[in-house]
Amino acid sequence: MTELSKTGAAVGEPTSASQPPKAFLEVRDLKVHFPTDDGVVKSVDGLSFSLEKGRTLAIVGESGSGKSVTSQAVMGLHRLGTRGKNVRMTGEIWLDGKELVSAAPDEVRKLRGREMAMIFQDPLSAMHPYYKVGDQIVEAYRVHHDVSKKVARKRAIEMLDRVGIPEPAKRVDGYPHEFSGGMRQRAMIAMALVNNPELLIADEPTTALDVTVQAQILDLIRDLQKEFGSAVIMITHDLGVVAEIADDVLVMYGGRCVERGRADEVFEKPQHPYTWGLLGSMPRIDRDTSERLIPVKGQPPSLINVPSGCAFHPRCPYADIPKGNVTRTVRPELEQVSTGHWSACHLPAEDRERIWTEEIAPKL
Repeated sequence: MTELSKTGAAVGEPTSASQPPKAFLEVRDLKVHFPTDDGVVKSVDGLSFSLEKGRTLAIVGESGSGKSVTSQAVMGLHRLGTRGKNVRMTGEIWLDGKELVSAAPDEVRKLRGREMAMIFQDPLSAMHPYYKVGDQIVEAYRVHHDVSKKVARKRAIEMLDRVGIPEPAKRVDGYPHEFSGGMRQRAMIAMALVNNPELLIADEPTTALDVTVQAQILDLIRDLQKEFGSAVIMITHDLGVVAEIADDVLVMYGGRCVERGRADEVFEKPQHPYTWGLLGSMPRIDRDTSERLIPVKGQPPSLINVPSGCAFHPRCPYADIPKGNVTRTVRPELEQVSTGHWSACHLPAEDRERIWTEEIAPKL
């Protein structure tokens, strides 16, 4: 994951939109706000990251942290239909040298499905219930390729076989409700990959599946990534999934990034109290079953009334350590704590080191 400055641009690169970044995908200071009668919902409020081909970035956080809104912004889905009238989106999203936020909706639509694709959390609602699975894959293929239905159908059968669906020549004529949950998710992956996209976004792809099927789906995504060389964004709240598949991790809270770095760094030496809380609430098979999980106390913030200062301070047990009430008045910026590892926290480095070593790590 490319190192970024506080402005959101890759370090050493200009921030002008006329100078595209070198990274395959780069998001710069992305803000996605939704005006409502109760106020402005700041779903994403200044997010920056980058991703290279062949690597997997996991975006993690509780429900309401802005993960899915971020993925939908990359896909250009907020600009569809009436939704586009009720969203304020600023910043830059660069995909393979093309800037998407300022691009015309028709241009983004041409990229969607071919250069970038998405696997949704619930394939039963994402797929049309009245159309055969094969017909939906055929349509996704023919939108970007001038081929006959016969050729597209052959391609659909090939993809169903590729993702491990038995008897693909027969199942291609099945309806979504005739597939099991795991098979529907495989069919959704087949549809997403039918055009060999260079960016694949998976939004909670294993949430509704049992553990054994989850493992199969993750293995499938990993194998197909190696085959196609795609960049993958995995949206999840499950740190077990992150440990299994991610190269890099971005932790979101209250619409912003609070920690970002290589997966091994974030797991072995996390630098933000919120990340500590997520790790403490994760079930472990090597932990005594009589031990209780350590939940993050309190509730996620309202994205209409995000707390001042550090958004996590109402739930942070260490908010009073920094002097001068700074956690409640000043919003922390991402600062580099080690090579490729960034954190937005007012806690002094020596306090973070002490708390992690003496209090947090021994309990995990």
